[in-house]
Amino acid sequence: MVDTITLTDHDEIRSWAAARAGFPAIVDVSPEPGTQAMLRLVFDQQAYEDEDRPERPPNAGGYELVEWDEWFKIFDDRQLALV
Repeated sequence: MVDTITLTDHDEIRSWAAARAGFPAIVDVSPEPGTQAMLRLVFDQQAYEDEDRPERPPNAGGYELVEWDEWFKIFDDRQLALV
């Protein structure tokens, strides 16, 4: 059986993501004001996909790559953990 690991330490999360070519991203899940964006880690080739495709409405389930500081601000404010 595989053990579940829970990470909250910023350096451990960065290292875990870096080992898998992961980048921090925020997903805007709703156009409604006051809704919370969803945190996401984007891996490998997804991080390099062209976000300016004309057939997709702006931010319709898309994500925005962000700096780790911005990602961890939301992570800490919501008292989240990476499982």
